[in-house]
Amino acid sequence: MSLTSIALGLDHRHIYGMTENMEKAGVKCLGFWTEGSPETLAGFRKRFPDLKRFASLEEALDSGADLALISAIPVDRAALTLRAMAHGMDVMSDKPGCTTLAQLEQIKGAVAQTGRIWSVNFSERFETPVSTRASELVVEGAIGKVVQTVGLGPHRLNRATRPDWFFRKDCFGGILTDIASHQIDQFLHYTGSTKAEITRAFTANYANPTSQELQDFGEINISSDKGTGYIRVDWFTPDAMPTWGDGRLTILGTEGYLELRKYVDVGGSTGTDHLILVNGTRCEKIEAADAGLPYFRRLAHDIEHRSETAMTQAHCFKVMELALHAQAMADAQ
Repeated sequence: MSLTSIALGLDHRHIYGMTENMEKAGVKCLGFWTEGSPETLAGFRKRFPDLKRFASLEEALDSGADLALISAIPVDRAALTLRAMAHGMDVMSDKPGCTTLAQLEQIKGAVAQTGRIWSVNFSERFETPVSTRASELVVEGAIGKVVQTVGLGPHRLNRATRPDWFFRKDCFGGILTDIASHQIDQFLHYTGSTKAEITRAFTANYANPTSQELQDFGEINISSDKGTGYIRVDWFTPDAMPTWGDGRLTILGTEGYLELRKYVDVGGSTGTDHLILVNGTRCEKIEAADAGLPYFRRLAHDIEHRSETAMTQAHCFKVMELALHAQAMADAQ
């Protein structure tokens, strides 16, 4: 079976990796549709110069593609998901896959009615080989039973290049809905939790008084019957940092721990995907850049075989539900 995709919305650069990695997994992109000329359009055309631009959303939806890759403005992603599913497509959405609990309920209803797959690309796990290697070590029992995760998601603001919607909360959904969905995904995945509770959530705007709806700091405490987690996300990456953020994850087990330095190892080794393992017999740094990105080929397999090897649908729903609940809790304070 030869699978195909279309890209709907190019408003976030994550569409580059979504399109490229699915093509590497054997899913050919037929073309793209986007409204207007977002700042990302030039970069997308440079990476995929031969892709057709559909003249309208309707033309794209009538393309017969198997998979819709959606990276529109966050508030618009749910509506595009519903349209794509109604046209018989499975969906991979950039995170956040939706911005309100009402949208999430609509997506759940569409999945139940159509039998389509809704997969959110939590790229801080799915597009980092170090996360693949960490998953393998956890399954092998290298650190015993996982009891806690500490996830840090700092980002660079890049104010001058951000579109207007980036500073409107009704468009981006809030910092916990958006960025922290990554760390919630990682907590559930590495602890093996199928349910969890947000016990504390907080957001603030510490340094951007001219953009009152922007939240430049957020934190979450999360717990389940498997363990606990702490999450911190922010828009404070300093200019001297050679990448957009020093994203890190510490996974604590009963017999050791892992630390993932995903994008940079400040003052240490060059490159990306650094993994520290400490247990009863090993205390070492592992270079994990060659560990692969199995999510994309697994999703292609799931599209073809109607399986759940990339991510269960229940997990995807739960991550977004918890992120939205955390955002609501913080907003209510």
